[in-house]
Amino acid sequence: MEIVGFIVLFFGGAFAVNGIPHFVSGLMGRPFPTPFANPPGKGLSSPELNVLWGFANFVVAWFLLVRIALLDLHYGLPTAIAGAGSLIMALILSKLFASVPLTSAPGPRKVPDHDEHPRTH
Repeated sequence: MEIVGFIVLFFGGAFAVNGIPHFVSGLMGRPFPTPFANPPGKGLSSPELNVLWGFANFVVAWFLLVRIALLDLHYGLPTAIAGAGSLIMALILSKLFASVPLTSAPGPRKVPDHDEHPRTH
């Protein structure tokens, strides 16, 4: 495989991982940063936009990994390169999103104590 193929695999893995936090936040109904927010990458975008952005990342990842690189998980080196792209993107995103305040997102919910609910029977 040529160097271009390795680069495609690496970025395919990166796009796959980048789609996860956007798609999951959108599914949970929580705002999350996207490149379309104001300011880009720092402001919060709607859950619907995050679902779309996450899905777009998955489509790009599929296109790069399956249609261009023809990734076959039976071969170790290409799979490791896609995995490296995923891991490096995950580490970058963990640092990036740790610095973004998610003030509009719902916080942890308090689970009511057993005695807080009146009995209905």
